[in-house]
Amino acid sequence: MANTYKATMNLPQTDFSMKANLAQNEPKRLLKWEQEHIYQAVLEKNKDGEPFILHDGPPYANGPIHIGHAFNKILKDFVLKSRTQRGYYAPYIPGWDCHGQPIEHMVETTLGPEKMAAIDQPTLRRLCREWAEKYVGIQREGFKRLGVNADWEHPYLTFQPNFESGNVEIFKEMYLNGSVYRGRKPIHWCKRCHTALAEAEIEYSDETSPSLFVRFEMTSMPERFAEAGAEGTAWVLIWTTTAWTLPANAAVCLAPEADYVMVVADGKNHLMAEALIERVAGVVGWQEWSVVSDAAGEPVRYKGTELAGLSYVCPVRTDRIGTFIYGDHVTLEDGTGVVHTAPGHGQDDYLVSLKFGVPLYMPVDDDGKLTEEAGERFAGMDTDEVAPEMIAYLTEAGTLAAAKEITHSYPHCWRCHQPVIFRATDQWFVSMERNDLRTRALDAIDNQVRWVPDWAKNRIGSMVADRPDWCISRQRSWGVPIPVFKCAKCGETVATAETFDAIIDLFEREGADAWFTRDPKEYLPAGTHCEHCGCDELVPEKDILDVWWESGVSHTSVLKHRASEGLRWPADLYLEGSDQHRGWFQSSLLTSVGAFGCAPYRSVMHCGFTVDANGEKMSKSKGNGIDPADVTGKYGADILRLWVSSVDYSQDVRISDDILAQVSGTYRRFRNTLRFILGSLSDFDFQKNAVSSWDGLTPVDQWMMVRTRELLRAVETAYDEYRFHNVYRLVYDFVVGDLSAIYMETSKDRLYSEAPDSPLRRSAQTVLMNVLEVMVRILSPILTFTTDEVWESYPEAERARAGRPSNVQLAGWPEEGAFVPTIPAEQADQVARRFDTVLEVRAAVMKQLEDARTSQLVNKSQEAAVSIVAPGEVYAVLQGFDPTVFEELFVVSSVALSEGDELSVEVSSAAGEKCPRCWNYRTLGGNERHPHVCARCGEVLDQLGFEEEIE
Repeated sequence: MANTYKATMNLPQTDFSMKANLAQNEPKRLLKWEQEHIYQAVLEKNKDGEPFILHDGPPYANGPIHIGHAFNKILKDFVLKSRTQRGYYAPYIPGWDCHGQPIEHMVETTLGPEKMAAIDQPTLRRLCREWAEKYVGIQREGFKRLGVNADWEHPYLTFQPNFESGNVEIFKEMYLNGSVYRGRKPIHWCKRCHTALAEAEIEYSDETSPSLFVRFEMTSMPERFAEAGAEGTAWVLIWTTTAWTLPANAAVCLAPEADYVMVVADGKNHLMAEALIERVAGVVGWQEWSVVSDAAGEPVRYKGTELAGLSYVCPVRTDRIGTFIYGDHVTLEDGTGVVHTAPGHGQDDYLVSLKFGVPLYMPVDDDGKLTEEAGERFAGMDTDEVAPEMIAYLTEAGTLAAAKEITHSYPHCWRCHQPVIFRATDQWFVSMERNDLRTRALDAIDNQVRWVPDWAKNRIGSMVADRPDWCISRQRSWGVPIPVFKCAKCGETVATAETFDAIIDLFEREGADAWFTRDPKEYLPAGTHCEHCGCDELVPEKDILDVWWESGVSHTSVLKHRASEGLRWPADLYLEGSDQHRGWFQSSLLTSVGAFGCAPYRSVMHCGFTVDANGEKMSKSKGNGIDPADVTGKYGADILRLWVSSVDYSQDVRISDDILAQVSGTYRRFRNTLRFILGSLSDFDFQKNAVSSWDGLTPVDQWMMVRTRELLRAVETAYDEYRFHNVYRLVYDFVVGDLSAIYMETSKDRLYSEAPDSPLRRSAQTVLMNVLEVMVRILSPILTFTTDEVWESYPEAERARAGRPSNVQLAGWPEEGAFVPTIPAEQADQVARRFDTVLEVRAAVMKQLEDARTSQLVNKSQEAAVSIVAPGEVYAVLQGFDPTVFEELFVVSSVALSEGDELSVEVSSAAGEKCPRCWNYRTLGGNERHPHVCARCGEVLDQLGFEEEIE
């Protein structure tokens, strides 16, 4: 008989599979989206909506995408899909950074030394372009597999002519307003890549090197030391960790307000900071020492400022005389308080030397080898080889006080990962001071931009406040050239508004390759000549622009140049990794403020790095990396997307196979919940069957409607604030808690057992349809594949609705006004408050039911009868409900209420028998035509015309 009754139940029916098979089915859905032209269709749908422009930061086109790429692109897709679902017009033009040393290096390595020796620059550039195009294609397919919507067929590439011309537009503005200049000053130089590096191209790693304490012979004894009885030669004691810079020494620098004394040790007079005597004595091994003192026994002291102008013999080039100077960068944290100063080998050294007119020596060539200027003993040596020979030299000269190995943080090239050197060369710079660029950039950071998270403002602000001038020239072949000329006769720079405009026009028509193949006279205005000497023979600059400059000008090369495609300047949002505060965020800011006086973005959001389960940086050498292709091949892209939504992207985020397996478990919860809803709505026609009156809903249904609206509001806020992990948590808590554990569990009896068209069943279906309409839309930015699958699996009546969009991405955002029935504003808060109390009681009941199951008093909750004693206020709330509400909410046979001093729950065995149709414990036989079932089921069977044999 039970099997016969089963046919009368409204069991779930849906073509939405329990098993997702995402790895196999997602590629098929991507083909469907291509056929639908989904990106263009969304733009067309929203063409009259408010614009929202997320400007893509260009990944480097040099290899397949890694998990960090995937993390970043998925976050951008969350932003854009949550906006387009709400009607914003949001074109998204993806971009790639295609120039630079790594691509050039790979081409050079592929060709080999012999072919490279014979190749010309245009050919090399063509090969570099082909290499970049190859990886643009590979990365594009990787991003598309993640479900990211974009204008993939029309990306911006930094080697495109209209992009390259944008470089010249910005250079023109900043050169003519004085922000760009050519100068000789120390910069980070990679002797392996043979090019200058900007701050953004530097990474820091530990290096072990000798820490040297060296005596420089002073040319005279300072007067007050001599008066106090100091005899013999005076030496100034310095400290350095870069032995190779000693041949370039030109000064020693002291802290302005520190006290300096003469320390007598090992038979020599050592000038140094008083505060560091004991520390230095321990390092150099002074067993006994004394300080030169006056007649009263007080140490004779000089302030750093008082010693300025004294002189000494330079330590390697002893034919030179060095000078005492002072500077605020000198501290008393390490060393001797006296800094060996080589203006050609350090930014602080260079700046302080400018103040005092100290000469700049540069005895190191492009290969990192010392020249003859370093002296015969060191000429030809690599900077990495100098230290042992320098120690030997200083020991022989009797000037080495101590040499100790220390490990310290040191700058490395971000491409070859080898230590760089500081080296003064002629380069092109963006001045942070001329034209008040630093001040104006800081003002833009503070007043023009929203930073997500808020504290990022301080991060980029401190970087801009402290950064040196930006070196924008590189000594390579593959890139956009510095767009100026040199006079062939006198060497003066030739750069005017007219020459810049001619170059802009040339690049627009032919691209930057023309710079290397065309004679300047072919494109420059007639009569262009050197203003200094009148010569009209001009030589194009050989250096190329820093790739950070190139990507930084994308606000013009993309946002302005492609305005006809719906882009606008400034962008609404830039979103990249946290390292871009010193990279793309900053280069974009400086070029935009420098040229136009305004930030290129209204908001900036950053994401952290992806790390392994132990929090360690991923690398090939460690073997702890995760390939997005492996993830999509095993789990599917929606699992990766759900993981991205679950983490706080502003911090470094952990990912591993175990973590993805856990996320897969959450995905199954979501999928099974959606499947239950779809199955429960198989016979539901929203226009015909929905309960249109609020009072027509049961109290539990009303509560679920209110909770659904609360979820919608909270998720809207979270999306607006880019808090995607809040979206995840809100949906997770709603699905696992209110929806699955409470509402779905308690409504099953109505959905399965009531007559198909029963008002109670239609009430529950109405609520589930509202829930589904909200869930599928708010989850579509995250579970972009699954929600479209859900959309296709809607009840047949909904799928057949005229004008229904073919894709959930075209469905729009759920609106509160679209809820049916409408939630009365005056009742919503009351419903929520009342159910807060009811759910507290339910929690107490659930605990007692669990105890009853554990003690085997009952096997299932339907076998239980519950008695509740509630204190006054709680009792008053409960009395406002029909007891059947609690029977449904607790899934028990009966509920008895009484008032008492405190809340208590008692569970006992239910009276009655188990109904073989609905499995509830009821009195059976209430319907004479159906004596084996409860009265409710008997009525349903009557309505269905079900006949059974009566014994």
